Amino acid sequence: MSAKELIKEKAGYILSNLLSQGGEYGEIFYERSRTCRMQLEDNKIDKVQWGEEEGVGIRLIKGGKTYYGYTTEITYENLLEIAKTLARGQGHGPVAIGKRHIKGWTLTLIDPDEMSLSYRAELLHRANQKARSYGDKIKQVLAVLMDKTRDIMIINSFGEWAEDLQKRVVFFVEVVASDGNTLQRGYESVGGTKGFEIFEETPPELVAEKSAKRALLMLSAKPAPAGQFTVVLSGEAGGTMIHEAVGHGLEADLVQKGLSVYKGKLGQKVASELITVIDDGSLVGKNGHFVVDDEGVPSQRTVLIDKGYLVGYMYDRLSAMKEGKSSTGNGRRQSYAHIPMVRMTNTYIAAGKDNPEDIIRDTKKGVYVVKMGGGEVNTVTGDFVFEIMEGYMIENGEITYPIRSATLIGNGPKVLQDVDGVGWDLGWSIGTCGKDGQGVPVSDAQPTIRVKSLTLGGTEV
Repeated sequence: MSAKELIKEKAGYILSNLLSQGGEYGEIFYERSRTCRMQLEDNKIDKVQWGEEEGVGIRLIKGGKTYYGYTTEITYENLLEIAKTLARGQGHGPVAIGKRHIKGWTLTLIDPDEMSLSYRAELLHRANQKARSYGDKIKQVLAVLMDKTRDIMIINSFGEWAEDLQKRVVFFVEVVASDGNTLQRGYESVGGTKGFEIFEETPPELVAEKSAKRALLMLSAKPAPAGQFTVVLSGEAGGTMIHEAVGHGLEADLVQKGLSVYKGKLGQKVASELITVIDDGSLVGKNGHFVVDDEGVPSQRTVLIDKGYLVGYMYDRLSAMKEGKSSTGNGRRQSYAHIPMVRMTNTYIAAGKDNPEDIIRDTKKGVYVVKMGGGEVNTVTGDFVFEIMEGYMIENGEITYPIRSATLIGNGPKVLQDVDGVGWDLGWSIGTCGKDGQGVPVSDAQPTIRVKSLTLGGTEV
């Protein structure tokens, strides 16, 4: 009998023991995963990591607190012992069985589980060859391909049984270029919940080309000026700003702990009326997509800010219980060895009605951001600092010369209030979101937006 079948058969006994000394909720989380990571650097495949893992986490919520245990030794005796240990006693508590069953899966045209390592290596070599075709100024090329199959099952004391087979591909190329005086970096990525057919839509050569051109462009860029500027963030910039500077502050656990600038502001106007912010884990193919979250709750579309007004937060089961609400399907965990917590999925600013070209034409002097880099955010205040990986000056409504060594410094809530233009385009980016030592895959997006004033940190005096 497989571990999964064993859990299905014995779940009622395990959960009954888990709740023998009381509690609001009990859950068994099963996960089996297969991960491949292949890396090309210095014109050769220099790292290949392949792993399979299977484990079970058991969770008890009692008195608003979480008690958790996990194991890779999946026997009935071991799981029952964990349940009794968490319950701090033995006996039988009330559980429901078989009230609802949900089963989901990722549709793929080219299933990564059926493709060889040589197939993966060829994709990386194609990217490397393309990046290096841009000449002697290309000094380093790093290409990384990651794919993961994750089979999860959640059975809980509410009588819910959910399964989801998730497949995800992530590919990125990082290029370093030099003119002998300076080094500049270019980066581009693609990914989502799909198979290797992603490379028929976006060939590895295209990802490499964007990365190489970005690195070369920055060699010719001028030092960025410092000061206050109108800033136009392109749709291509992705939603880094919305994810980091705003999204985390709308996670209910941080709000409840007083670690969010949005605490106590439900129903209040917190942004320009042009701004609507949505988190939607049900967007098929996006990097943050799933059928059910890691607590067995179906993914859904959650409007957080509606035309400038704060209308909701993201919840997992625990944070929802504390307020007598329902989970919004945002309970996520890195693996069976971690407790779930409130996390974003696919978070974005909804498209507006403005022509992106008109937004630029209407900007007399400012900065145009095509690609964002890394940054830091304080969720309590909303203050942030972000690197601009690719940016330009705007002069008299036209994009002119590229700038480098630039950062954006500001405050997330204030940025949303200062938006006076929202384009009809919508550009997505992918990432891994870190929180409390856990990383989960996400996507974020925004249309072209204009912010009246932001601080540009530069080197030009």
